[in-house]
Amino acid sequence: MAINHEKDAPPADEPGPFQRFRETLRRNAILNTAWRIGVFTVGATVLVGGLVMMVTPGPGIVGIVVGLAILATEFAWAQRALHRAKQAAERAKEKALDPRKKRRNTILAIIGGLLGGAAVIAYLVIYSFTLPWNIDDPTFWN
Repeated sequence: MAINHEKDAPPADEPGPFQRFRETLRRNAILNTAWRIGVFTVGATVLVGGLVMMVTPGPGIVGIVVGLAILATEFAWAQRALHRAKQAAERAKEKALDPRKKRRNTILAIIGGLLGGAAVIAYLVIYSFTLPWNIDDPTFWN
């Protein structure tokens, strides 16, 4: 639903339900500290999960960015880190979309794939690859 008239738009000064909830928590020191500890725990867990996924299968970069975004809701240092991460991602995107580098990377990927395929075929030829249904001596498998 699009807002067509200024009179239909909500007032800019009126906080939403989350802002009212957060202000209620900020007024109470114990609740505010508990909230910040919870945000830190969840954000740090997602961030560490993203770091782990950098060396294991998974979307590591996404985990890191989401973890920083969670932490940035409460901590200024995380806002700065998230800002730097966004800038680095923007620079990487610009570098990846450079036509000369994109062409070079495509050519290198094709050559690497061809060399890898040739190495696999050479290995199979040298070590006499035999399909399972062409094995003459089935006692080998027992």
